[in-house]
Amino acid sequence: MMTKLHGLYVITDPTLTADDELIKKVALAIAGGARIIQYRNKHAEPDHCAQELIALRELCHHHDATLLINDDVQLAKLVGADGVHLGQQDLDLANARQLLGPDAIIGITCHDSLELAKTAVTGGADYIAFGRFFPSKSKPDAPPAKVDILEQAHTELNIPIVAIGGITPSNGDILLRHGADMLAVIHGVFGQADIELAAKKYAHLFQDDSS
Repeated sequence: MMTKLHGLYVITDPTLTADDELIKKVALAIAGGARIIQYRNKHAEPDHCAQELIALRELCHHHDATLLINDDVQLAKLVGADGVHLGQQDLDLANARQLLGPDAIIGITCHDSLELAKTAVTGGADYIAFGRFFPSKSKPDAPPAKVDILEQAHTELNIPIVAIGGITPSNGDILLRHGADMLAVIHGVFGQADIELAAKKYAHLFQDDSS
């Protein structure tokens, strides 16, 4: 599972990935090097989300990419996604694991808290997410996190780490150097005119990281 949780992690946004463009835009992101896709749509009806997710699941599995769903554990189970990403206010980790089974990938938002990360690890999370690290268009009011927390978590916790929040190809390298395994991006990929090229710029950071 560790090898699945490394690389560019893109998050869909219905304002940037409208219904008729979702599959096309995600396909471009994958072509550019995205390895983890998180489907995030807080407002659509479950039936509509399920239809989109079935198509996304086929796309992701065809390209050996990982499909996660934001928050909705029942929907993840219904469509056979690879797992979920949970916030601190969502269904608790133990119940999510019980519903999805031992092989599902479950990630947990930990904001800027090493204690939350330790709790997630103890509870059996598969990855933890910290941020925001830079000014963010998606969550401008989210509390900032310092890059030092990545190094602490990398040193103390044996678990893949996601960094999120205002990440660009120019500032992403410092997060990788401090211990991030994945860079989560919304506008940096889906808000760009050339999605594939934008994804390639991020993916290149991981090539440098592994060399």
